[in-house]
Amino acid sequence: MNSAPTLAMIALILGLALWVVLARETFAAVAGFIAYGLLLTLAWVGLSAIDVAMTEAAIGAGLTGALLIGAASRLRGGGYAELGTRRSPAVRALAIGASVAVTVVLIACLRWLPQPSPTLVPDVAANIAATGVGNPITAVLLAFRAMDTLLEAIVLFLALIAVWSLAPDAAWGQRPDVAHNTDPRGVLAYVARVLPPIGIVVAVYILWVGADAPGGKFQGATILASMWLLVMMAGLAQAPPIGNSSLRAALVAGAVVFIAIGLYGGFAAGAFLAYPDGFAKPLIVIIEIALMPSLAITLALLLAGAPRDAGAAP
Repeated sequence: MNSAPTLAMIALILGLALWVVLARETFAAVAGFIAYGLLLTLAWVGLSAIDVAMTEAAIGAGLTGALLIGAASRLRGGGYAELGTRRSPAVRALAIGASVAVTVVLIACLRWLPQPSPTLVPDVAANIAATGVGNPITAVLLAFRAMDTLLEAIVLFLALIAVWSLAPDAAWGQRPDVAHNTDPRGVLAYVARVLPPIGIVVAVYILWVGADAPGGKFQGATILASMWLLVMMAGLAQAPPIGNSSLRAALVAGAVVFIAIGLYGGFAAGAFLAYPDGFAKPLIVIIEIALMPSLAITLALLLAGAPRDAGAAP
């Protein structure tokens, strides 16, 4: 990246970060956060980290932005926007002091890093051929750090359980409600009919090429989750009841397949999550295919939130 565009990008990112923190209106802060995520995406592209850029665009700006918009809408609908938001000078000073302290610690940690920084890139390059995949990110996530990836999938599932636990007792087992009062012939409904088929094709393509090119299950799952949320928000489909046994089976199917392949590795290759010679790439692809639907459902339902009592007043 050239120095002038790089400095301009850094200035924009810092400016948007300050805007998100200092904006008094919730919607303005959320809009700034989404723009902040898109700028970070461009920054990662400039650093040739395409996989990270795709993840930032899909999750950092996309799904997280949608989550914040939904949260802001519910807060406004619940009357929280009318509450006073001013804090005492002491609380403000404490928040500013804590933020400055964290910033100073991070800067100090960066300055104390050894030079040159330690890296495992040579080790990955020397052993990636054994995995059979051409994308080093996929090799790291599903071969060299497969346990971390498995735990990430499980943590997302546990996060969904935590969200469901916030539902009132009367709503347990019912379905989340993310539909908006929209015109069935309006723009949102039209987009919800046209865009999902394209999104599904793109998600499947990103999954398929992820073994040898930027992409993979997380990016594909994010796109699928976004398409499903769009359909539900337009009122064209309802979220499934959380007590549905098929839904629960789909949520855990990806992790179950991952664990089963890990156990097979322990039997055939001598270690949990190890791959027998010549079978690494097929098993990695199977894991990716199994995980993507489970991750998509989990992400969509995380954004949909806790179920609501159908008999309660909105």
